[in-house]
Amino acid sequence: MDFELVDSSQLATRRWEIDGALMVLPCTDRALATRAGELAAARASAKGKVLAVHDLSRQGFVAIANQVFAASRSPWFGYMAQDALAGRDWLGLAMQALHRQRGVLLGFNDGKWHGALASFGLASRAWAAGNYTPEQGALFHAGYARHYADAELTVLARQAKGYVYEPNSVLVEVDWGKDGASVHPHDRVLYRQRAQDGFGGRVRDAGLLEMFG
Repeated sequence: MDFELVDSSQLATRRWEIDGALMVLPCTDRALATRAGELAAARASAKGKVLAVHDLSRQGFVAIANQVFAASRSPWFGYMAQDALAGRDWLGLAMQALHRQRGVLLGFNDGKWHGALASFGLASRAWAAGNYTPEQGALFHAGYARHYADAELTVLARQAKGYVYEPNSVLVEVDWGKDGASVHPHDRVLYRQRAQDGFGGRVRDAGLLEMFG
């Protein structure tokens, strides 16, 4: 697996064709992103690329991830952050689990959600590309800024019976202040609004609709 760091200004002109998994890593700290991305690439045990994108204009995690999704081609597309710590064989184990279970979205073992949420995840591009038809080339619903986009994606995958969790596929979030941090209020409101209509009518299971609300 390779690692590359680019500035967000390059997303308008660059294109990436990856034979394997493309992991987007939106970042605001180039040094942290480089350390996390290089270690992840070295420990992947699978082909692909970790693409770190320095968010120069503070567009936010969701916007950067969606832009990279639109500017790239790869059978698998994932997302991680600059505070991620990759375990050994994290990607190889994830790919094996997805193929074995015929999954569409895998949630990595992030050390927090015990597999309930794909806070860091890896998706089948063919599946993800069909989730938000009006928003061309979007991985996440474009209305979110920082939070709950991963929750909605997780719920969609669970409704499709395609959510996979492999506890040995480790991508831990190392954020010392995360437990005391507040959630983006707009994102929480938007998630609850979208849950009321089943995320555009795609989710019918009442338990899933209440899962992260």
